[in-house]
Amino acid sequence: MTDGVRAAPSDCPVCGSKLTLTRMSCRDCGTELSGAFETCEFCSLGKEDREVLRVFLASRGNMKDLERHLGVSYPTARGRFDALLAKLGLVDKAAPDPPLSTLEQLARGEIDIDEADRRLS
Repeated sequence: MTDGVRAAPSDCPVCGSKLTLTRMSCRDCGTELSGAFETCEFCSLGKEDREVLRVFLASRGNMKDLERHLGVSYPTARGRFDALLAKLGLVDKAAPDPPLSTLEQLARGEIDIDEADRRLS
């Protein structure tokens, strides 16, 4: 949030419906446009979530780099990334969490430790 600019809300504070972008203006010359504009799905994310996304993309999807950048453990970094995916609606709620599913299969003896290690690496 620089220069007093706040992040735009994505939901209506009255009814909870998604807000529509209908007005834009130029800070330099004051020109204003009104109409129905497409919004950015990432713009409603908080600063912290945008940073997680930026680091993940810059590291070409390397979760270990995200872990190092955040200064947290791998499971914590993975949890933050999974939460980000959920906020963006990119998580299939019916699909099991792959790490959890792998650990459950290991506990049931369906896979061995080497297979679990391969899947979790």
